[in-house]
Amino acid sequence: MIEGPIPKTLIMLTIPMIFGTISMIIFNLTDTFFVGQLGTGQLAAMSFTFPVVLFVNNLAHAVAIGASAVISHSIGEGNRNKVKRLTTDSIVLSLLLVGFIVPIGLLTINPLFHFLGASLEIITYIREYMVIWYLGLVFIVVPMVGTNAIRAAGDTKTPAFIMMFAAGANIILDPILIFGIGPVPRLEIAGAAMATVIARALTLIMSLYFLYYNERMLSFDIPSLNSILVSWIQILYIGLPNAGAMIITPLAAGFITRIVATYGSDAVAGFGIATRMDSFALIVIMALASVVGPFIGQNWGAGKFDRIKSGTKFSYRFSLIWGLIMFIVFAFLGGTVGSIFSDDPEVISVTGLYLSIVPIGYGLYGIVAISTSAMSVLKKPIHAAILTLTQAFILYIPMAYVGSLLIGLWGVFLALPVSYLVSSIVAIYTLNRIIMYREKTVKRVIDQKIIQMEA
Repeated sequence: MIEGPIPKTLIMLTIPMIFGTISMIIFNLTDTFFVGQLGTGQLAAMSFTFPVVLFVNNLAHAVAIGASAVISHSIGEGNRNKVKRLTTDSIVLSLLLVGFIVPIGLLTINPLFHFLGASLEIITYIREYMVIWYLGLVFIVVPMVGTNAIRAAGDTKTPAFIMMFAAGANIILDPILIFGIGPVPRLEIAGAAMATVIARALTLIMSLYFLYYNERMLSFDIPSLNSILVSWIQILYIGLPNAGAMIITPLAAGFITRIVATYGSDAVAGFGIATRMDSFALIVIMALASVVGPFIGQNWGAGKFDRIKSGTKFSYRFSLIWGLIMFIVFAFLGGTVGSIFSDDPEVISVTGLYLSIVPIGYGLYGIVAISTSAMSVLKKPIHAAILTLTQAFILYIPMAYVGSLLIGLWGVFLALPVSYLVSSIVAIYTLNRIIMYREKTVKRVIDQKIIQMEA
């Protein structure tokens, strides 16, 4: 990451990430597809589990992102012992997180999902799924941290391979465990949870294997308690604000859905279809944003700020170009997309309206995502969280509400690209200031060392 042409480096890192992300989408869609064949009740139960699973995943990502940031910086510095210590301590921290979540999760299944509005019948299905999911949580959380550590070393192919392998295993296991084949009993929704846990267990084995044998990033030395605490503080300093930022996005989506709901259920259905298209259109940009972090971390550790500046500029340009391509595609195909999922004219109309307006902001979203990823790695995670909070709650939601009052759904949808336009300008300015500050700090330290040597 610290040598070679920057565009080629970033593109070659991004391509495997795209396949890895698609694999995880397929993983989740597979569960939904097979559980949906069991009936509406089981499918509804899966839907109810989504916010809880998302919340737990966000906590795991907090450790994973924090670990990736500090590990990539240490790799850039060339400090292999510190890399091993940070990687190992992040794995231990993820185990503690699991130990904290599992008992609380198991004890709160019934009251939590009752609060979320699930009926007693649905809660029965939810419990079948969530008990197994919680008991297998170690196989879900630890690989997240492990694969992010591998990415921090500049290897995005291995994590992508691990995710693709998991998706393939889940596709095979789901029908066997859900419906039963031969001596394997029919487990229904519990089978979906078991398939997920088994597939994830394989990723745990693979990620630890690659970390130890390929990357040489694990240590079995027994450190002092103070050393472990220092590692954990470094990881969580970056990770916790990122977890908060991840929670902001689904909360904002909930508020916007509430506004859209005032136009009727057809509008909500069309809005739901369109937002799912967002996820596919933004895969490339999200993959790029995820590799920008390790790229900047390693180059910061190596003191190569010219590469950091060039890398962010290239990423911004790429994001804008990709966003423009997606805008053109949806401008022509927006209505057609809606008709694939529904034959209701109103649903198709709302989907087409959304996809003719919102995609113009895709590239701007990319700038914000790239900038916040860079800020976190440069140890300014609170700046990143504030930027995300500002975009969602200070700009997007108020503008959507006012836009709804003035020009209807047009105003609701137009609020998103406008909020990203303002946020992207702030993001570019803020990140440039942070890079300048870090560069001056490194130069000051080098100058002091030179003076000490001369003295």
